[in-house]
Amino acid sequence: MPSCDGIRDEFIQCMLRSECVLVDRHSVAECVRNKDLAGSVPNHCHLLRQSLFDCKRGLLDMRRRLRGVPNAGIKPPETPDSSSKWSE
Repeated sequence: MPSCDGIRDEFIQCMLRSECVLVDRHSVAECVRNKDLAGSVPNHCHLLRQSLFDCKRGLLDMRRRLRGVPNAGIKPPETPDSSSKWSE
């Protein structure tokens, strides 16, 4: 069963590196829950939080369980470089 561990780990690391935690010395939970502190959290962390929410919701949705959970911590395949004989 797929899990959202990759996104969750990225979100936690992003929050730990945010100004709200490092400079203002608030806990991660305070920075996530308090709307006033959300201004000192980078937009990248907000996007990761939304991706984590979508991933967890997708684990419960039966239609998505059959198709697979998008962005479930799986990195996309590497794109071929321009030296390939098929890139013309």
